[in-house]
Amino acid sequence: MTGTTNEGPARARPDSRPPAAGLLQEAVRQALAAPSVHNTQPWRWRIGDDHVDLHADRDRFLPGTDPEGRDLLISCGAALHHLRVALAGAGVATHVVRLPDPEDRDHLATVRVVSGEPGPMDVALHNQLVRRHSDRRAYADGPVDAGTLDALVGAAAAEGGVLWPVLDPGRRERLLALLGDAATRQQDAPGYLAELMTWTHRYHNAHDGVPIDAVPRVSGTAVALPRRFPAGTLGPEDGCSIGAGTLLALCTRDDDTAARLRAGEATSAVLLTATHAGLASAPLSQAVEVATTRDRLRWEVLGVPEHPQLILRVGERPPGFPPLLPTPRRPLRFVMQS
Repeated sequence: MTGTTNEGPARARPDSRPPAAGLLQEAVRQALAAPSVHNTQPWRWRIGDDHVDLHADRDRFLPGTDPEGRDLLISCGAALHHLRVALAGAGVATHVVRLPDPEDRDHLATVRVVSGEPGPMDVALHNQLVRRHSDRRAYADGPVDAGTLDALVGAAAAEGGVLWPVLDPGRRERLLALLGDAATRQQDAPGYLAELMTWTHRYHNAHDGVPIDAVPRVSGTAVALPRRFPAGTLGPEDGCSIGAGTLLALCTRDDDTAARLRAGEATSAVLLTATHAGLASAPLSQAVEVATTRDRLRWEVLGVPEHPQLILRVGERPPGFPPLLPTPRRPLRFVMQS
């Protein structure tokens, strides 16, 4: 199965010359800022004369947390979209073939440089690559305005996703209950707690994992969302409900490998668009990592035919909250494949 981005059909560059040396490498470097489950960064890259290949890194698969491999594919899809945005920011149009090799399931995409202008949406998001961070702190009370929600829904749709804002109070409460149920069930999943410990207790100067200063500290604040990670040092947190903000369900019409990869691209587009709008954001994957809660999310909360792939949380950052520090990323040399 193959697919293309919305930049139009692939064409040979008119002068038949490859891109300037270092352009593709720099785009891959920028793509490394993409979000990933537990910041595992489960991707590998290969650079050719006029293209970049994206491969899944199965050594970073988390079977206890992500038994179906959905999180891994969504993470790689987010990196794929980040790469496209990075190239668009350099004025480069691309043509994407997803799952180009039926004999290699880990070869997820080939991104080829073509003539023409890059997509305007991708160009507009380029400056957000370095500004987007997963903000697990409390958000200010109050919903996201309708115009911004429409922009987020449109960003997902442009990447083949379907984004459902969960605005009804009853549905929201059911979703919060599902998140808590999933968190409880995962405690008994073989390997889950070991994976959580591994990726939240990295050694000093590690290039991956979730550092303690990226996780809110425990306080007397009312907690409406289950805490996935052990208490950290990030603050402040007092004065807001950590459940405040708007919850969004990212879905796809199909539920195969290609759909989950596209879900990652849609995730990246939504998060970057939220950043562009000045919103804080964070993905919440627990409800879709447990089969029973994912089914209940689809039928009992959303009531839609599409398949839930991820929950996203967006909202206004309260005044006075300090900016987040970037979480670590592996150096380029660690993610390149010969």
